[in-house]
Amino acid sequence: MAGRAVKTRAAKRVMASSKVETGEPSQINAGGRGAELLDEYIETLRVERNDSVHTMRAYRADLEAYLRWCARHGIDPLSVTHRQLRSYLGELDAARYARATINRHLSSLKGFYQWMDLRGIIEVDPASVLAGPKQSRHLPHVLRHAEMDRLLAVHGPVDEAGNPREQSARDIRDQAILELLYACGARVSETAGLQLGDIDFSSKLVKVFGTGRKERIIPIHDICVETLRRYLGEARPVLLGSKTSDSLFVSSRGNPMSADAIRKMFKATVRAAGLDDRLSPHDMRHTFATDLLDGEADLRSVQEMLGHSRLSTTQIYTHLSPARLKQVHSQAHPRA
Repeated sequence: MAGRAVKTRAAKRVMASSKVETGEPSQINAGGRGAELLDEYIETLRVERNDSVHTMRAYRADLEAYLRWCARHGIDPLSVTHRQLRSYLGELDAARYARATINRHLSSLKGFYQWMDLRGIIEVDPASVLAGPKQSRHLPHVLRHAEMDRLLAVHGPVDEAGNPREQSARDIRDQAILELLYACGARVSETAGLQLGDIDFSSKLVKVFGTGRKERIIPIHDICVETLRRYLGEARPVLLGSKTSDSLFVSSRGNPMSADAIRKMFKATVRAAGLDDRLSPHDMRHTFATDLLDGEADLRSVQEMLGHSRLSTTQIYTHLSPARLKQVHSQAHPRA
């Protein structure tokens, strides 16, 4: 408890955090020109990069905390040195922030100062020479085939033993969401944002919009297609009632189903299946990628389906697929 109290006090001293809405101008009193530039920067992220509300909110919160720190120390953010930026990051470390959190703050600073540098607002980018603390890389969690079967049986038409089960409209919808998450590896936010026209049943394709509204097309298999057809034909009209909506997945009140609602449903399903409560919908995405590699899919295709901008991000899944690595080794090594 004592260590936690120290962290809390230090965190309050460094961050002096406040609740901020992304679309509103900066509410900090200190910062002067820096606060005005922050508002312009966030608007650039919205208009030019089409960043998500969540991303813009995170950038604003990080940078407002930094501007408050500058004001407390009498530092002009437009003439700050790289040593002073290191001092700021050092205080975050002293406050016992996680390495991932410190790196996130550094990323916010790098983006902000790079933007000012490109526009000629500052002569030198002080953040360009900074590097964050190294993070230990954790392998993503994937579900084994037996675990996936248990998860998908919770809302399915038959239970684990193969006995028929009467499904409610919510069961059919939840089953369709789970099948889709596993079939195409979509993120929760992407799934929540799907519209009726994003599913091409004849071609068995789904169109999703990822970070920065980047569009990608992903194949889906027959089981997923049939589950979605049943949801649209039987369950969705019941859930909608007298309402209308272009959203693919709707709540029991007929409203578009949010990402948080999907996460809540997933957690309840995990508990009902008797699986590890730490599982998240993103683990369906990890499992999708790993199973594709186990099935001999090439890394570039998996990268495209996941929407990763860098191949190195996708390569982490090769560490989860020893069978795939053995196959590549036996095919490529001259003495294998």
